[in-house]
Amino acid sequence: MNPRPRPVPGVPGVTAVHHVAYTVPDLDEAVGFLTRALGAELAYRTGPIADPGGRWMARQLGVHPDAVAHIAMLRLGAVTNIELFEYTAPDQRRTHPRNSDWGGHHLALWTDDFDASLRHLTAHHGVRPLGEPQTVGEGPIAGTRFIYLATPLGLHIELVQSPARLPYHDTTAVRLFDPSGGTP
Repeated sequence: MNPRPRPVPGVPGVTAVHHVAYTVPDLDEAVGFLTRALGAELAYRTGPIADPGGRWMARQLGVHPDAVAHIAMLRLGAVTNIELFEYTAPDQRRTHPRNSDWGGHHLALWTDDFDASLRHLTAHHGVRPLGEPQTVGEGPIAGTRFIYLATPLGLHIELVQSPARLPYHDTTAVRLFDPSGGTP
């Protein structure tokens, strides 16, 4: 039995992040990549979601009124749900944001075997490392190893591996979720 999540301070009733969502250029390709490369499981697909001639899409989703969406929801590991959108819209920008752009984003994956994870992901077509693996030498997360990977979806993936004890633990009682089970 799962323990009851603790409430999020400041937001009555909220106990967890339900999902993260990404807009992708091709939903079939994205679902295929996430299931093959990351082992995600497809929960469902839905769509088209549209309101021809109406304002629902603009009012409810903040997109062009004539936008059309197809959606897939996937489960990744023990705690992550990923929602994928494929939109068509008259005013759609078709460039991927860089990490430094407003709206830039990435999906960070914890790994217990950094080198094996990196080999696995880069074996998939269109996945390429951005630089070399890095180890943070100083500061609050010293000892953390990471690398960013570009994917054919325009989504950057970061691989992360950290020691059980990090320098920031000495300055605050706040602990980040640790998938390795080292932090409550």
